[in-house]
Amino acid sequence: MKNYIEESMVYAEYIALIDELLAEGKTTGENQSEAMFNYGKLNRQRMKRLGNTVELDESLAEKARKVGRKMIWLILTEGWCGDAAQNIPIIEKIAHENSNIETRYVLRDENLELIDKYLTNNARSIPKLIALDAETLAEIGTWGPRPQAAMDYFLEMREGGTEKPQMMENLQRWYLQDKEKSVQAEFETLIDEWTKTAKISAVGN
Repeated sequence: MKNYIEESMVYAEYIALIDELLAEGKTTGENQSEAMFNYGKLNRQRMKRLGNTVELDESLAEKARKVGRKMIWLILTEGWCGDAAQNIPIIEKIAHENSNIETRYVLRDENLELIDKYLTNNARSIPKLIALDAETLAEIGTWGPRPQAAMDYFLEMREGGTEKPQMMENLQRWYLQDKEKSVQAEFETLIDEWTKTAKISAVGN
């Protein structure tokens, strides 16, 4: 993992890259179609809105503040991804509560060998968060590409034959109705699990 972290971006760099590309009429990744650019533009707007408006549940914020083990959350993403736009701003707010949690970003399409180790139902779904012990770089957990309730809804639509554009639109409606509650609840549980795993790993070493 060390090489991925060395080549990764902090959040500000990731956002700056997206903004620079959008200014050129582009987005991240190899597919530079008009549709992908429009997805990138729309999702950047979503990230801005969520970054400005989302407030963490106090129970989650308190749990994040109590993390005593240094962790790196390595996140595979792309600027055009709707699920990334909906979830990354919340992940950043969680990490911002504690300097022991460091987020780093890498682009999926430039790191296929990595995402292929973390497939979701045999797909390169993003965002994908890999939680690592900051000292040993041992993996202590993963999350993504979306909250489980959203994943269940996605699979239900796919099995029902819903066309992909409609699926994406329906998912965005789901996120609006959910108001970031599902992802916050999941990270409350995950922080407990990852902190415990990190402590066990430290004892084992």
